[in-house]
Amino acid sequence: MPFDGIVTHAVTEELKNEMIPGKITKIYQPTDSELLFTIRSKGKNMTLLLSIHPTYARFHLTNDSFANPKEPPMFCMVLRKHLSGAIIENIEQYGMERIVQLTIKTRNEIGDLTSKALIIELMGKHSNITLVDDEENQIIDSFKHISMSQNRHRTLLPGHLYQLPPEQNKLNALTIDSEQFIKRLDFNAGKLNNQIVQSLVGFSPFIAREMVQRAELGSIEAYQKVFDEIQKQIVQSNFRPTIYNDKKEDFHVIPLANFTGDQIHFSTTNQMLDQFYSGKAERDRVKQQAKDLYRFLKNEKEKNRRKLKKHEQTVKKARNKDHYQKLGELLTAHLHLISTGDQSVTVTDYYDPEQKELTIELNPNKTPSENAQSYYKTYQKLKKSERIVTIEIEKTKDEIAYMEQLQQQVESASSSDIEEIRDELREEGYLKKQPKKKKKRNKAEKPVPEQYTASDGTVILVGKNNKQNEYLTMKLAARDEIWLHTKDIPGSHVIIRDKQPSDETLMEAAQLAAYFSKSRQSSSVPVDYTKVRHVKKPNGAKPGYVTYENQKTLFVTPSDSLIQKLK
Repeated sequence: MPFDGIVTHAVTEELKNEMIPGKITKIYQPTDSELLFTIRSKGKNMTLLLSIHPTYARFHLTNDSFANPKEPPMFCMVLRKHLSGAIIENIEQYGMERIVQLTIKTRNEIGDLTSKALIIELMGKHSNITLVDDEENQIIDSFKHISMSQNRHRTLLPGHLYQLPPEQNKLNALTIDSEQFIKRLDFNAGKLNNQIVQSLVGFSPFIAREMVQRAELGSIEAYQKVFDEIQKQIVQSNFRPTIYNDKKEDFHVIPLANFTGDQIHFSTTNQMLDQFYSGKAERDRVKQQAKDLYRFLKNEKEKNRRKLKKHEQTVKKARNKDHYQKLGELLTAHLHLISTGDQSVTVTDYYDPEQKELTIELNPNKTPSENAQSYYKTYQKLKKSERIVTIEIEKTKDEIAYMEQLQQQVESASSSDIEEIRDELREEGYLKKQPKKKKKRNKAEKPVPEQYTASDGTVILVGKNNKQNEYLTMKLAARDEIWLHTKDIPGSHVIIRDKQPSDETLMEAAQLAAYFSKSRQSSSVPVDYTKVRHVKKPNGAKPGYVTYENQKTLFVTPSDSLIQKLK
């Protein structure tokens, strides 16, 4: 994911046009790596996201919604103190580095105008956001505090002077010509894409590979021509923001000349970034938050699979029960041939059409009658165990299906969904119940399914866990509305809030059902649909488990872009 210097340049230029000047009206810190600024500019409100996530560090305008903590973290309170109501006067990039500064005018405690700088450094796991007194160049506070013991090159602590990260002795592609660029390359050394990355500030391996492909490993002149083309695109902001999908998803603002996979084009870089990153950081947080839960579900599933294997072995052995009954009956019929102490007896097998002889093993410590009764008891034991274990097999299969369903829900869950899954497991007795707290959860609080909007405006609701599924299907949906679910595949309940939806809406709802299922990455996923009146929950069934009838089946291939559009 190349949020490199070129993408940083494209976003910066867009934000200059979009939100300068802009008034900061609200500041939130929804997570330990993200900030949200509500900015009023040119008669409209917009939300600027700043993230120092170790994998998804970025900044752009967003339409995503975020759950904010009840108590704002310390850095958020510092920003509110210094920047609430302030005016963003400029936004500029340091050369072609992934470092951007917001220059902000505000008033101090005594009402005098003062200048602050909010500096965003997008450096992977070393990313940071620092608030600086622009006049004194003194750090007021930073997202992450870096002491001298952590970084001998510079200290990022309140009261210290702000210093930029050390320079890397690279060239700025905006201020050099193609001859200076060529002088940095050693054509005899090979690996020109690596050399380009090491030579030019802000050029990622992604765009370096594109340059090599455009030059087709040609002459010096070919590389000069490619450099001139890309430099011109950057200088003139002649960008084409695009998400590329070929086995894995990627993006850039420089068009890829030889790409043959799927492409989604956007009118702005901000729109592209918002769609590309939407949910990715959230899913990463949820993955960390739910690591123990996923491990528990996996262990429970494996435990039940081992149990199922043992049960199946027992049933296989029990299928031989009639043989033990026959041995008991043959011994009873031939008691006159047996004496206590015998280890075996050979008798005529009356059940064999050819009346062949059969040798039966005996316990020499038992009487002839006790040996016969022993075989009868084995028969009865196997008969009883077959009946009991057959029931247990169905229960164990249901447990495995339940754990697989919960695993699928965890994979597509939000933070609040995870807590509802934990609550469900506590209620079902899988996890220990938490000690009662003084602040009890509001029992009237209802699950909130996720809402989507079809192309024709019809509302589609999706349950993200069993609590939501059950509430959505059994209580919220009207009897004649349409219910959808992947056929024989763990997934979400989906409701179309329309009694007679259009074919297009039906297909879009089926896409949602397939997307929020175990078959998200598959093609031609079968999705059943029927009216809610035909969906029933059996007595005693697990949460979210239903049976249904009168269904029809659609086959769809989940599409990320369509889901984003519906959202």
